[in-house]
Amino acid sequence: MTSDTLIQFALYILFLPLLGFLLLIFFGKRLPRQGDWIATGILGVTLLLSLIILFVKLLSYPAETFISQFTWIDFGDVPFIGPISVELGIMLDNLSVIMLVVVTLVSFLVHVFSIGYMQGDVRYSRYFAYLGLFSFSMLGIVITHNFLMMYIFWELVGLSSYLLIGHWYEKKTASDAAKKAFIVNRIGDAGMFVGIMIIFVTFSTFTFEKIFDSIAVGTIPFGSEAWLTAAGILIFCGAIGKSAQFPLHTWLPDAMEGPTPVSALIHAATMVAAGVYLIARTFTIMTGDALMVITYIGLITAIIGAVIAITQFDIKKVLAYSTISQLGYMVMALGTGAFTAGFFHLVTHASFKAGLFLGSGSVIHAMHEALHKKHDHQTDPQDIRNMGGLKKKMPVTYLTFLIFTLAISGVPFTSGFLSKDEILAGTLGFASVTGHYLVPVLAFLVAGLTAFYMFRLLILTFHGDHADSSRENDIHESPGVMTIPLIIFAALSLWFFYSFNPFGASSGWFYAAIERPMSVVPSVVQPVAAEVFKDAVHHAHTLAMVLSILIAGLGILFAFVVYHFRRVDADRLKNAAGPLYDFSYNKLYFDEMYDRSVVGGTMGLSNLSKWFDDTIIDGIVNGSAAITRWWSAFTGRFDNVVIDGLVNFSAYFTGFIGLILRKFQTGKVQTYIVFVIFSIIVFFFIFRTL
Repeated sequence: MTSDTLIQFALYILFLPLLGFLLLIFFGKRLPRQGDWIATGILGVTLLLSLIILFVKLLSYPAETFISQFTWIDFGDVPFIGPISVELGIMLDNLSVIMLVVVTLVSFLVHVFSIGYMQGDVRYSRYFAYLGLFSFSMLGIVITHNFLMMYIFWELVGLSSYLLIGHWYEKKTASDAAKKAFIVNRIGDAGMFVGIMIIFVTFSTFTFEKIFDSIAVGTIPFGSEAWLTAAGILIFCGAIGKSAQFPLHTWLPDAMEGPTPVSALIHAATMVAAGVYLIARTFTIMTGDALMVITYIGLITAIIGAVIAITQFDIKKVLAYSTISQLGYMVMALGTGAFTAGFFHLVTHASFKAGLFLGSGSVIHAMHEALHKKHDHQTDPQDIRNMGGLKKKMPVTYLTFLIFTLAISGVPFTSGFLSKDEILAGTLGFASVTGHYLVPVLAFLVAGLTAFYMFRLLILTFHGDHADSSRENDIHESPGVMTIPLIIFAALSLWFFYSFNPFGASSGWFYAAIERPMSVVPSVVQPVAAEVFKDAVHHAHTLAMVLSILIAGLGILFAFVVYHFRRVDADRLKNAAGPLYDFSYNKLYFDEMYDRSVVGGTMGLSNLSKWFDDTIIDGIVNGSAAITRWWSAFTGRFDNVVIDGLVNFSAYFTGFIGLILRKFQTGKVQTYIVFVIFSIIVFFFIFRTL
């Protein structure tokens, strides 16, 4: 199969979901089953094409990069700048073809699951249409070869996620969550846009390859390493928003207000992974200082997510904060230089986290039906305190959920163990080279917390007795259309899909396909050298593996001691923790802090602007109007009294004089002769006296 054929397949993969969106948005309600079979079938085809591209690319062209492009706009030779043109195109390398499979696989299985979960929904066809729009947008990010197209598709992902989160917009919480996700992401996107503009102003192109080549030969923004670092951090701002990194992480838990399959698609495996993919795609131009910022942002995010997740009771909120924590892990790994490990965790996490969300959807679906039969509209079907004992009633959901939980906890023989082990080894190697030992210490702590809160979730949901025995008989396993995706994701959460060695991912196909790209930044700001880092990780691997298994085991054991065997009273632990528990349960008060600072500050600024407008601006306008009215009245009165008075007086005086003189105008010559003689006599006496 030639490279042209692969490019052609990639274009089919990109535009088929868009075609599905257009068909369903305009004709969905007129189609049989409202077109769900069209949307699902299209994603099935894209998955098949993605798998073909993956196998052909890795087996036949493992080291090649295929690019197909055309000039969209040619500005010619711009004075003082030089030649400027904008190209559009797609790029297929090992990074993009693996992501193609991840996106299409998760999207396809979410489509299948949604057929059962969303049955009877009032906007059923529109829901599947928006899924297609989202898939199109995400696939565009994956295969683009330039910053401009990436940013366009980046914003389309934001739009489609807004539409899906707010699918049940009649619920205020859902519409508010959609707006929050949209607005918070725009903050990060603004930084990303500025970073892209810095790059474009310097290189007069958006194309990755041209930019990387120019930096490699010594051309950097404004001739300054600091500007190159700033551009990298600003581009990373896009990842902070999309991948829910501190401090823009607060939108992700609220986004759980959307349908559960949407949570699996957008907020577990694909949309939030876009930020991690962005870092991986631009890794080669990230300076050492930029990567250090990325490392600590990821580390802080991982800690925040884990600390909050241990006290939540909403099943989807626990998974949402788990997602934030795991995304922080990926970002931290990329920042330390563990490039392959970070991207590997993105791929493995996609399977078990999408499975966890779909598993929670299966549970919520069963709880909804049981509560509906009891006409109970008060009990929260997502609160794990209202569950328990579902292990016997939902065996497939339980077994798959158990595999997903083992994987995210980093237990051996799962894919999660392979990727987490490599990340933790990377943090130890990073610390041994740079001296930043806080990074591995906190990374291992997060691993223990992850194992604890995930098994807490599993035990409270599936083990023990049901919270209300009267509705236990009304709970049943979900239909096959919902459990089959769970089984597939569970299989993909095992180790052998990625490496035949269950204790070493580096010997598997993934590590052979994905290697850390060579840095092109100037030597004075380069990150830790790849060979030095690789050697340090190799020496730390065994210690990292032993510690990760031990710490994960302790987290699991503590969860069983507290919630299964009940040897330790959870309420007593809660009371002992006191303010710390409240701090975690209330999500570290980030929302309250943002409400008072950002939201409150914005409202305060708005009120100040309103006061300034009402008082100062309107005062000036109203004062000007009053002065104008007074001046108009004065000039009107002056015109009426003085000007018109003078005019009227002149007229009256002229008339008066005319009235007097008219008496002398008799028309008789004799009279005029008498007046002349009389006047002569008068002048004679006047001059005589002089």
